[in-house]
Amino acid sequence: MRVLSVESIDQVRIGGPADVRRAAEALHAIALGCGMRAAPAHDIADKRTPVDADGNILANDVFGWNDEKVWWRNSRIALDSPITSACRFESEPFWVNANGFHTRQPNHYLNAIDLTNFETRAMTRAAIVVPVHLPFGQIGAVSFNPLDPTVTELDDEFLAHGDAFGIYARTFIASYVHAMGSVQALPPGSRLSKREVECLRWAAIGKTDLEISMIMGRSRATVRFHIHNASMKLNAVNRSQTVFKAAQLGYISLNS
Repeated sequence: MRVLSVESIDQVRIGGPADVRRAAEALHAIALGCGMRAAPAHDIADKRTPVDADGNILANDVFGWNDEKVWWRNSRIALDSPITSACRFESEPFWVNANGFHTRQPNHYLNAIDLTNFETRAMTRAAIVVPVHLPFGQIGAVSFNPLDPTVTELDDEFLAHGDAFGIYARTFIASYVHAMGSVQALPPGSRLSKREVECLRWAAIGKTDLEISMIMGRSRATVRFHIHNASMKLNAVNRSQTVFKAAQLGYISLNS
């Protein structure tokens, strides 16, 4: 594997749509150099996978996933695969096989994930996986799968390449989403006011407009006004999504 450097990281960084294919080819070469094949997903909740500027599916055209039963043609993988489930509970690279998840730091949430019929559901016998947690709750991932399909133990490979894979994968996925995102998740320049945040904090713990108005010493109409303004700024369709987006942006906490 090539030495990790600013130059090698820049090879997988995407500045615009025209860079996508070049960056994908660089990531593919890095994975091949370690005896792996990369499988990138910019959003584990989306059936689509990364494409180049011309709409060509990178999983097929660049990364070589062109068998009849490949992961990117499985529309249920986001729900069925234990790998995608794990990416919701882990943010650091890990490796996994039918015997369990292997991480540098213990994560008891992973122990509860069902690994029954692992190979069929994960569409691999073993993989090093890099979760990529993005703004607004979006989760991407890149799995690195052994070229030798009989390999099921990846301890040595994980220790040798896991951290580097993490940097390359995060750079590729995050810059892909930034370059190819056609719809912004949040209008630029939006900023919640102190009153809007205060109303949303109470709404997040289940208080009604009337209860919030009594707590804040404001009219119910004023509370509704602040929450409505917040929803418009956050491009949210209802109260629940407004609270969720405010939490994702760090305005409020959902843990209180």
